[in-house]
Amino acid sequence: MTAQAALPAGVGLLERAINYLLGVLHEVRDGEMSARTPCTDWNLRELLGHLDESLVALQEATTGHVSLSPTDRPVADPVSALRDRACCLLSAWTNATRVDVTVGDAGLTTGIVATAGAVEVAVHGWDVARALGRRRPIPPGLAEEMLAVSPLLVSEADRPARFAVPVAVPAQAPAGDRLLAFLGRRPY
Repeated sequence: MTAQAALPAGVGLLERAINYLLGVLHEVRDGEMSARTPCTDWNLRELLGHLDESLVALQEATTGHVSLSPTDRPVADPVSALRDRACCLLSAWTNATRVDVTVGDAGLTTGIVATAGAVEVAVHGWDVARALGRRRPIPPGLAEEMLAVSPLLVSEADRPARFAVPVAVPAQAPAGDRLLAFLGRRPY
């Protein structure tokens, strides 16, 4: 697949991941912000802040450069802010025409960045649902596609700093469970 062809594929995956996240965010209530998440160092408010930073970086990618300088933007209603940012992000990616982006010092295709963003958004969407005590599996087709590319996005050098070691699950487990397990989460 060429870089030009990868852009729509990555954008489509990102759009589906954002739709999943938006469905999960619909279930968040104000009193749940201190809930623990599968990301052991973060409560729900902190996870939503991380997701916001991720969406900011993904939107920057549509301009051709991601700065990697996080900004501290505490907001009164992180769920509404994240919903708004997700919608703006979809608009930016839908109108994007670039096929390359610089992330820090690395040159990547926008298709790769959008695909990595889709994994980030969907898996953290699952983290949000889990923090709320809800079972909201990642949609099977979306999970299958992300599972296929995850070994290209997450190397052993990323473990244990950015991702925990993989968790064992049965080979016949649903794709969403296998994806989560590959990324070091306990899907059950």
